[in-house]
Amino acid sequence: MDDHRLTRRGLGLAASAALTLTTPLGAAPAFGRDRQRVVAETRYGSVRTTPDGRVLSAKGVPYGRARRFERPGPPAPWTGRPDFTRFGPASPQRGREPNQSEDCLRLNLWTPALDQARRPVIVYIHGGAYSTGSGSSPLTHGARLAARGDAVVVTVNHRLGPLGYAPLARIAPGFEDSGNLGQLDLVLALEWVRDNITAFGGDPACVTVVGQSGGGAKIATLMAMPAAAGLFHRAVTMSGQQVTASGPLNATRRGQVWLEALGLTAERADEVRALPVARLLEAAGATDPILGGSLYFGPVLDGRSLTRHPFFPDAPAQSAHIPMMIGNCREETLAFLGDDPANAGLTWETLPAKLTPSQMRIDIAPDEVVAWYRAEHPELTPDQVLIRATTAARSWRAAVIEAEMRAAQGSPAWVYQLDFPSLRTNGRTGAYHTSDIPLMLDNVEAEGSGAAGLDGQAMSDRMTDALLAFARTGDPNHPGLPRWTPYSLAHRETMVLDRASRMENDPRGDERRFFGRIPYIQPGS
Repeated sequence: MDDHRLTRRGLGLAASAALTLTTPLGAAPAFGRDRQRVVAETRYGSVRTTPDGRVLSAKGVPYGRARRFERPGPPAPWTGRPDFTRFGPASPQRGREPNQSEDCLRLNLWTPALDQARRPVIVYIHGGAYSTGSGSSPLTHGARLAARGDAVVVTVNHRLGPLGYAPLARIAPGFEDSGNLGQLDLVLALEWVRDNITAFGGDPACVTVVGQSGGGAKIATLMAMPAAAGLFHRAVTMSGQQVTASGPLNATRRGQVWLEALGLTAERADEVRALPVARLLEAAGATDPILGGSLYFGPVLDGRSLTRHPFFPDAPAQSAHIPMMIGNCREETLAFLGDDPANAGLTWETLPAKLTPSQMRIDIAPDEVVAWYRAEHPELTPDQVLIRATTAARSWRAAVIEAEMRAAQGSPAWVYQLDFPSLRTNGRTGAYHTSDIPLMLDNVEAEGSGAAGLDGQAMSDRMTDALLAFARTGDPNHPGLPRWTPYSLAHRETMVLDRASRMENDPRGDERRFFGRIPYIQPGS
């Protein structure tokens, strides 16, 4: 992959190319009075791109179609030149995502030019667990990243919640794949990239999948799915891991609870194909028989699409050759707990009641946790201990496990910890869950970013260039960061990303060891 090698000179040339939207030799300059080539021919029809900042974009492009609760297939071919200037529908969900429709197998892409340059391709998979979100968030727009790195950027929508992960396979015939349909949608999207991205100036042999939160978990799951083998060549998971999937029996219990909430028996399960989607989503609010809270929908160990757990008992052999980057944020749970006024102004007496099983996700006595932090970290306030403890026990554990599994496999990951603080709307600061999205994707000024005006662009420059270097070469090193070495079990090397970034061995090692005494089970398993 020498043609993708990233150097200081290469970055300058890439930026220059992005500014001018270079076209094939002899073609007209971009957006001048002469026409640049703006129509790409895919296997399914023509796609007209439009200017989007310094690059071209196409939005809402169909990559597949599917009947409800069935495996996806290729999109229907089209004639003419449909309007691809607006984002396609998001999967139906209980969240406030606009423009929801079951016709959601759409992708968006940004490219510097429609030529034969064979640029690295970055496919971003959105978060929102497995139940909310879309690829049209302002934080994940790909125009700036594509221009900065002379890369092709793709974001993807797919089926979510019960439409994408309803565990009915052991309940009724005809639903054999229902527990992993969202994952199969992503496989189909990556097949579309493989088969069509050359028309948009991308290299199908240099595809990097990137995902935050649920997006990272989806990637970890894809790394163990035989159908996804060979479809991507690098993997980046940001605060999103999947050590184990739902076991088939626990998943079936969830499917039964969901049907009961719909007023259906197993014999009437087929009626879900025709019920209003609003009812399907409403029933997803039933109490989860394993976790409590609303029903969990996620990948299922079904013996068909997913034949092993993603990272248990080891890292998947099929992905051992794929370079992997694993990241986490130091105060992950500030995003979940920090906006609640009831979690502010805590005392040492009121803190233990906040360290509930639903927040810690492991079986440990809250009083023991509080006593340990008071002894080992006397500089922390009770409010800070709430965030640090719930992060270390709940949000960070799976990242450590995956890094350990990769190191034991002999294909270690590049691990980072984000310490750079972003700002919450209530004024609290920290490296919270989702704060690395705009930094990694060069969108610090986008709506929803907490990094704007806080030296965020300088931090983003370093993180974005690391992503681009990784996408080109499988190695995130570049001149803007200290030398980054992969994670080993001996040293647990981690890039700590901050205003003054540094390599550190086993950061927060005392917290890792304290909570590592308690068995960890992936939520949802």
